[in-house]
Amino acid sequence: MMVRKLRVILRLNNELLLVGELVLEGRSVYFRYDPEFVASGMELSPFKLKLTDQIKTADPVPFDGLFGLFADSLPDGWGQLLLDRKLTAEGMAIESLTPLDRLAFVGDNGMGALTYEPAIGEDLQLGDLPELDRLAAEMHVLLQGTPTEIIDELYQLGGSSGGARPKINVGYSKQTGNLMYGLPELPDGYEHWLIKFPAAIDRKDVAQIEFAYYKMALAAGLEMAESRLFEGKGDRFYFGTKRFDRRGNQRLHMHSVSGLLHDNFRLSSLDYGHIMDAAFRLEKHVQSYTKILRLAAFNVFAHNRDDHSKNFSFLMDKTGNWKFAPAYDLTFSNSSHGFHSTMVAGESQAPGAKHLLELANHFRVKNPHQIIDEVREAVSNWDLFADEAGVSNSSKRLIGKQLDQLLTR
Repeated sequence: MMVRKLRVILRLNNELLLVGELVLEGRSVYFRYDPEFVASGMELSPFKLKLTDQIKTADPVPFDGLFGLFADSLPDGWGQLLLDRKLTAEGMAIESLTPLDRLAFVGDNGMGALTYEPAIGEDLQLGDLPELDRLAAEMHVLLQGTPTEIIDELYQLGGSSGGARPKINVGYSKQTGNLMYGLPELPDGYEHWLIKFPAAIDRKDVAQIEFAYYKMALAAGLEMAESRLFEGKGDRFYFGTKRFDRRGNQRLHMHSVSGLLHDNFRLSSLDYGHIMDAAFRLEKHVQSYTKILRLAAFNVFAHNRDDHSKNFSFLMDKTGNWKFAPAYDLTFSNSSHGFHSTMVAGESQAPGAKHLLELANHFRVKNPHQIIDEVREAVSNWDLFADEAGVSNSSKRLIGKQLDQLLTR
């Protein structure tokens, strides 16, 4: 299999706009915006893929020859594992897949508003959602390297997702509590949600921990998409959050900081200052600095060290206006190297208030002490949020001990 050419389509406000065409020649991927799209003036990736009529090609690193705009459509982690296992089971040599092949498998089922034609694979099929506990068990089997009988269902549910932890995309009805999958356009009363499942190394109450962090982040003044716990049998819970790249069945264009700045999130040298600069250039308002500072402070004091550049995103609406996306993937976490994935004023090993204030002063953020104190106050109430979310006593103590140390920095 080798896809040579793909049309890139933007689906905004129930309109389909031809963005341009991707072409594979040898080992290089070339892209050119469609002339009508250039005339629209809509900048989808204003830093690395500006709106011109020239044929362009990206460097091989960091996205295998793709521009970050398109690399953001590709699943990584769990989603990539699902596709690779599914294709391997069908006898396909996955090492021969090109970036265009993988985009063709995404088709119109990816995050955000970009879609790709012609798509490879079958259309999503409406199905009854297996019980969450059964999905969790089958995901565990798959992570252990053992084939699962429901690989097709798992791929339909989570094949477009990123991140290391298993997850599914579903339609959720608050009125009935019903979950459904297989329909890109949901019926009335349903919303697009994402539900996470534990990885092998996670604590048993990982869902409750993330839900406690959600409550704590809201108290710290951060914007987050609506979230809740979904209940399995016994004491099993699963963290779910409403997708912020959807408003009803309308799509929003989503661009991660990694894709926007062409940052290799696994080997990043990014600083929160870079995110502040990008936010101001996109939003054109100094309030952008305040939002990023508040999020940086939360990640520092709440021990969220997996704060890499794919965990920050921007959204663009149909009018071309950009907004920093709601915070996501906030939880007690370590990075692979033990440092913060994103630096604070050049510090990644042990950032604290000193570095946050240095960052704030560089961008002339107003009232930085107040922002930092508000975040500290919320994090200092960890026990309350943990109890409300049903976090186990052992996890509450373990996390609380670490947070107490961080709050003094």
